[in-house]
Amino acid sequence: MNPGETLGHFLSECPLIAIVRGVAPDDAAATGEAVYEAGIRIIEVPLNSPDPLTSIAMLARRFGDEALVGAGTVLDVADVARVKDAGGRIIVSPDTNIEVVAAAAAAGLVSCPGYFTPSEAFAALRAGAHGLKLFPAEEASPALLKAQKAVLPRDVPVIVVGGVKPDSMQPWIDVGAAGFGLGSGLYKPGQSPAETAEKARAYVAGVRGR
Repeated sequence: MNPGETLGHFLSECPLIAIVRGVAPDDAAATGEAVYEAGIRIIEVPLNSPDPLTSIAMLARRFGDEALVGAGTVLDVADVARVKDAGGRIIVSPDTNIEVVAAAAAAGLVSCPGYFTPSEAFAALRAGAHGLKLFPAEEASPALLKAQKAVLPRDVPVIVVGGVKPDSMQPWIDVGAAGFGLGSGLYKPGQSPAETAEKARAYVAGVRGR
């Protein structure tokens, strides 16, 4: 599969991304197991976490092709290569840095940069992005996404990130959101694997309409 197909495959299995910001390597494996067992198949370790490349390497080895593991808060082109060397396969950014997008695409990694406006979205797509992260979604609305989806390519998945709760996803799905990034509502540093698993199951149930 090419990177776009890889992203589509894992979103079709479960349209949720676990953003485990602040996770430490000692907790990464148990946290990854907790979200995986709940049904989530994409795991993002933000680079402003403690020793994030070690955590990414551990999770990549543990899950292999069974999950899409990578980095978030990628702000620098040099970090793209570091993430790939650690075994990461997805690069997520909070902004539309076309150099980072192009570097990820050239490296054969999934690129999913953050955007807020149509101009940012199309700049990212021209640079090679495979998906788009609408961020911060707290400042947006399903109506905004509906308007953007009218002009964005239909095959480009838009992931909604920011303030997502288990009972707030359906209006976004109704206007074409392809998935959701789950941050502090899912995981906070020091949280037990059992609590992470419980929260993950609630999100999985919410996105499946149960």
